[in-house]
Amino acid sequence: YPDYRGKGCVDESGFVYAIGEKFAPGPSACPCLCTEEGPLCIQPECPRLHPRCVHVDTTQCCPQCKERKNYCEFRGKTYQTLEEFMVSPCEKCRCEANGEVLCTVSACPQTECVDPVYEPDQCCPICKNGPNCFAETIVIPAGREVKTDECTICHCTYEEGTWRIERQAMCTRHECK
Repeated sequence: YPDYRGKGCVDESGFVYAIGEKFAPGPSACPCLCTEEGPLCIQPECPRLHPRCVHVDTTQCCPQCKERKNYCEFRGKTYQTLEEFMVSPCEKCRCEANGEVLCTVSACPQTECVDPVYEPDQCCPICKNGPNCFAETIVIPAGREVKTDECTICHCTYEEGTWRIERQAMCTRHECK
């Protein structure tokens, strides 16, 4: 057999290529250029695989996506892409295009009372008794002066429509006869 070294390049199956020829060393390899120093193979810039790719074909130079996931799995259930669903009365989730589930929890405004209650079908506590505050240990309504005993008048400061309320009432003591 003649000596091919320095005169060409050989692929996986033993086929010889002349210097200057382009060839693929194997079925899954990227193209190479045969040079005097040997094969010069440059990895081309392959397109990025989709993040939801579940089956990749690597039999060619650039890997290709054969099958993509178009759903999300979350807490044992399957949801379609871009589907929104509630996992609790306060937690809303969405199946994103990349196969991930993003959830948001309802942000509750600050209550304007000191005795808020939670209703079973609502996320945020509500003030059933309206705006109020503490006058020492008793709860008094906002915006009215309340006599807590013979000598003490308390007032709950409240700014209408601002959700701002002082939790403790302002109390003034008077001379008692």
